[in-house]
Amino acid sequence: MKLSHFNFELPDELLAEYPAENRDESKLMVVHRETGKIEHKLFKDLIDYFDEGDVMVLNNTKVFPARLYGNKEKTGARIEVFLLRELNEEQRLWDVLVDPARKIRIGNKLYFGEDESLVAEVIDNTTSRGRTLRFLYDGSYFDFRRKLKELGETPLPKYIKRMVEPEDAKRYQTIYAKHEGAVAAPTAGLHFSKHLLKRLEIKGIDFAELTLHVGLGTFNPVEVEDLSKHKMDSEELVIDEKATEIVNNAKLEKRRICAVGTTAMRGLESAVSTQHTLNTFNGWTNKFVFPPYDFSIANAMVTNFHLPKSTLLMMVSAFMGHDLMKEAYKEAIAEGYKFYSYGDAMLII
Repeated sequence: MKLSHFNFELPDELLAEYPAENRDESKLMVVHRETGKIEHKLFKDLIDYFDEGDVMVLNNTKVFPARLYGNKEKTGARIEVFLLRELNEEQRLWDVLVDPARKIRIGNKLYFGEDESLVAEVIDNTTSRGRTLRFLYDGSYFDFRRKLKELGETPLPKYIKRMVEPEDAKRYQTIYAKHEGAVAAPTAGLHFSKHLLKRLEIKGIDFAELTLHVGLGTFNPVEVEDLSKHKMDSEELVIDEKATEIVNNAKLEKRRICAVGTTAMRGLESAVSTQHTLNTFNGWTNKFVFPPYDFSIANAMVTNFHLPKSTLLMMVSAFMGHDLMKEAYKEAIAEGYKFYSYGDAMLII
């Protein structure tokens, strides 16, 4: 498969600027892989496709307010700083992206907050936009992290052109988010409401949780026609014994195992044993799934509608079949489904 196989025309008005009013009332397209049948439902109808003993695999990562705005010393130029990952807790070192990057050099200082109570010094250039910052802050580590939260804003994707609103802090986060570390939400999970989770639980559906801290690498454009040459950024992944037990039991009993989102699917496929069961995992994964690919764990998947040429679309194509994916996307556009982070959902079974 080549990059050009994943290009399609997406009308601008189908990029969702806001989420559905109620989480579980976004539209849901249900695609049956074996027959090619496509149904149009609401997300809360998801419950009708699962039975007692089936498993949903959730990514419980939590988004932190990763986007800060500071001013450069002397010039006062406004600089966007996007926190990617903490490198050293003690020294308060962080990997970040800066914009505009050409103005930011090693040795520069950036000041944050109206009272300039947080200062950062640039100590390294990592990529064209990447920098390593050392934050200078008088106070404990706990106070420092609180200060970052206070000054940061919800890291909505760049395609959303509006300003971040207070409601985004809640809506750009799954209701089951637990472990902070993501700079982008695992968006398929945004459709689950407390009410729907409770109904699924009552019906006897089991939940297995893993943690994959979504990085910006997920959204890096693929710039090579030959997909085997594309390299994914590494992201931190934790799968504990409880999750492996739930998943492996369901696999043994030939139950439906549904990965909620491409990140959950990537997590599962990063920890497959030689017997095609799930292993525990604690480390980093740069797994890139594109067609042709044999999936070992999940036999169902919930996902949003993705952008042309994205690695996320490539995984969906590998899971449902390329021709069926193209047909489903054509229908989604014709039916006015909303795309991307705040968009509608698809269940592939």
